[in-house]
Parts: sequence; structure tokens; C-alpha cells
Amino acid sequence: MQLPVWLTPSHFVMLGLLFAFALAHSGLASLRSRVEKIIGPRLYRVVFALVSLPLATALIIYFFNHRYDGLQLWQVQGVPGVASVVWVLSAISFLFLYPATFNLLEIAAITKPQVHLYETGIIRITRHPQMVGQVIWCIAHTLWLGTSFTLVTSIGLILHHLFGVWHGDRRLSYRYGPAFASVKSRTSIVPFLAIIQGRQTLNLLEFLRPAYLGVAIFVYLLWQAHPLLISATSRVNW
Repeated sequence: MQLPVWLTPSHFVMLGLLFAFALAHSGLASLRSRVEKIIGPRLYRVVFALVSLPLATALIIYFFNHRYDGLQLWQVQGVPGVASVVWVLSAISFLFLYPATFNLLEIAAITKPQVHLYETGIIRITRHPQMVGQVIWCIAHTLWLGTSFTLVTSIGLILHHLFGVWHGDRRLSYRYGPAFASVKSRTSIVPFLAIIQGRQTLNLLEFLRPAYLGVAIFVYLLWQAHPLLISATSRVNW
């Protein structure tokens, strides 16, 4: 059976890269408690980064270089206001994606990395902010680019993060038992659902943290550097 002309090999390459990243990222996460007992939390964090970051970099480069592959499903880049909507959604997505972990020193393994049960700030809105941020990012970029390649990439990313929701809750339940069950009863996966249902309250003062300021600065710098990033990745012949 002959595949449609628009279904380029890059669609399948991206799915393969996404699967490899998901396998490495979720696989290492599931092994964390056992591996940390052998090599320690700091070295585990270093290994996790050495495996995850190159795969993530490869994904970003390949996405930039092939984002217009395949079928053009829609074209809204010339529609007034769409660019602003995409940038606003992208900025919101980063607010969910990156303050999910506030302890930057732990991420860099400068201090001992630990597993935490958070129930403040953005966790009051959703228990899985990284998943929500990824969904918002995918909606924004799929809207802007409108290609089958971008749609396939977004579906793969969202499926990975939905698996991460199940996998993350399972690991926390195994590790913390009743304590996590209590947190789970007061939070929700769907944004604002626990607040609407009265199981949670929103404390805006908790958002006055350096992490959010850092994300705001990062979004601004990313907006400024976006053309340079596209230009740099285009030099990678892949």
C-alpha cells in the first residue's frame, strides 16, 4: 500500500524520537528510587540530565527543521490577532511548564535532589502543571503552523504527558501512600476543577516567587531570540 505523498518520512522519525525520549524520561523516573540507593541522588540527577537533555535537544532541532512538512491543514498566519494569541498561549504554557519544580538548585544537583509533595502555587490550579503547559504549547503551535507534521508532534507530546500523569500519580502513591491520597483529594488534574468544586482555594500571594519572575524573563528572551533559534537549528542538516 502506497502512502500519501504528503505523509513524509519525517512524521515517523518524529514519532520515533518522541518514543525514545518518553522511554528514557519515564523509564529513568520509574527507576529513580532504586538507582538513587546505588549511586546517590546527585549522580542520578546528572545521569538523568545526560540522557534526557540530548534527546530533548534532538527533538527541538528536528521539529524546527521539519515543522512545515506534510499537509498544510490550515493557514492562519496572516489572520490579524492570531500571532498575539499564539504568543500569549505560549507564555502561559511556560508558566505551567517550568515553575512545576521550584528548587532549581536540586535540578542542577547542587543541593541534594528530593521528591516533594507540593500543594501550593500552581499545584492548586492543577496537580500536573507540566502536562497542562504542554497541551497549551501544542495548541498554540499547531494553530500557528497548521501542518500534519506539527499535529503528529503535538499528539505524541500530549500522549506522553498524559502517560506521565498516570505514571507520576502512581509513583507518588507508592512512595507516600495516605499522604499523597490526601493531596490528591484536594487537587485536580483538570485546571481549576478542585477550586470550582471547593476542594481547594487559590492564594495569589503564593505566585510572588522568583521562579515566576524567572519564567517571565525567559519568555521575553525567548521571544527576542526566536528568529536566532530558528536560524541556528536550520544549520543542522537533519
